[in-house]
Amino acid sequence: MSTAERVQGLGTSVFTEMTELARRTGAVNLGQGVPELGAPRALLEEVAAAVLAGGNQYPPAQGFPALREAIAAHQLRRYGLEYAPQGEVLVTTGATEALAAALLALCDPGDEVLAFDPCYDAYPAGARFAGARLVGVPLAEEGWGSPQASSSGGGFVLDPDALRAAVTPRTRVLVLNTPHNPTGKVFTAEELDAVADVCREHDLTVVTDEVYEHLVYDGPDGGPGAHRTIAALPGMRERTLTVSSAGKTFNVTGWKIGWVCGPARLVAAVGAAKQFLTYASGTPYQEALARALGGVEEWAAELRGTLRRHRDLLSEGLARAGLRPCRADAGYFVQADIRAWGHADGARFCRELPARAGVVAIPTSAFYVRPGAPTHLVRFSFCRSEKSLCEAVERLVSAV
Repeated sequence: MSTAERVQGLGTSVFTEMTELARRTGAVNLGQGVPELGAPRALLEEVAAAVLAGGNQYPPAQGFPALREAIAAHQLRRYGLEYAPQGEVLVTTGATEALAAALLALCDPGDEVLAFDPCYDAYPAGARFAGARLVGVPLAEEGWGSPQASSSGGGFVLDPDALRAAVTPRTRVLVLNTPHNPTGKVFTAEELDAVADVCREHDLTVVTDEVYEHLVYDGPDGGPGAHRTIAALPGMRERTLTVSSAGKTFNVTGWKIGWVCGPARLVAAVGAAKQFLTYASGTPYQEALARALGGVEEWAAELRGTLRRHRDLLSEGLARAGLRPCRADAGYFVQADIRAWGHADGARFCRELPARAGVVAIPTSAFYVRPGAPTHLVRFSFCRSEKSLCEAVERLVSAV
């Protein structure tokens, strides 16, 4: 029996392959973004109490009112954006479901979706399930990939001309991911202005993935380099769905609690699709997070400090090993140029790395949509424990 075209070719992901390779070889797994860091103790106790108190049945389809209120208060406190908890905030089963439901709600067969390339692999899959086609808009490499590049040099930048050239009469949605996975890029104010100009000019709806919003390292929170949301720009709130989640912020990726904020008509459309995916989930987690989100800034400041140290440890170790790192301003990951090790094929490099150095990474080619994209980049994760990172660095340096 044949299977549907929408799933043909998806198969086993490179993440599953590399995780199994790490398990089989005993390599240090710096592939997936699965934290080895703890969650707030009080949050865990809140979940346990909610379970024992009987909070184990379906929550409301839109999410617990207290959590929707906490999310709305968070958006107002951080970004000055006011959302009505009833109608403009929707709780989802993680950010991935929010993204999938948004593309199902916004796209018809034959439509086009723009995303900056490389991009999180759920974006092309979500567009495909909606019958749309994802078009990768290349981010330009700037100031790295040369012998002079260091752990603090080089990165990825917006190419405004490439963005404008990618828009066609079929373009309906732009997916914006900032802070960005897999590059660690934070879009600047000037870049966001340029993206917003294109969206207003061509009447595009924006789905902005902001799951790393609290994990920006190149300046104090709220200072230079901190995350900005495109929804706060003139004329953008009414055309933007903002997606985030608790998983990365609280080190609870297995809980799968995400949310969408936006104008009521767009949120209602996402909810119409979402109700036939999971309907609702995560009752005890929602109850606990409703109380924790009000104090997220204090927790996130501590977590950022830890992750900043881990980023620097890994970046400096990669540089010592001759794998030239890209600057990572946010998130969990550092990109590295592998050509100094005599490789230009990241997929082959990652399959051979466990035997050569006892470390697992992910080829960045797995995140590119467009043909002919670079193959010499590899993504390493620094959301692991300090012990794991030190071990990985020593193995990489010894393998040179």
